[in-house]
Amino acid sequence: MGSSSQALRASMVYRHLLKAVQKHIGKEDHKTHFIDFIKSEFKNNAQQSDPIFIHQKIRLARDYALYMNSVHQHKDLLFSYNIAVDRSDEMKKVLGKSAASVGLQLPDVYQP
Repeated sequence: MGSSSQALRASMVYRHLLKAVQKHIGKEDHKTHFIDFIKSEFKNNAQQSDPIFIHQKIRLARDYALYMNSVHQHKDLLFSYNIAVDRSDEMKKVLGKSAASVGLQLPDVYQP
């Protein structure tokens, strides 16, 4: 495998992993250490010359992104099948999106 194709593969995995982290963990200020860690790992490993080490790290990053997406997809399936989970937060999101699609906003519910 050539160096350019390996660099292209690494950049694709890097983007995929960052998207998964931003989607499932979030982009808030108190969660930036996840993204910072990923960036530093890819930057540090870019200077490695051992192709086997690089291949293992790229595979690990790809597998982690797949795992994170799969766990959240599984959770969404459990919500949709109503399997022993509290759906009130999910229903609020769905109702809020439905109301927003026609230009309305749901009122905030008072909770003591």
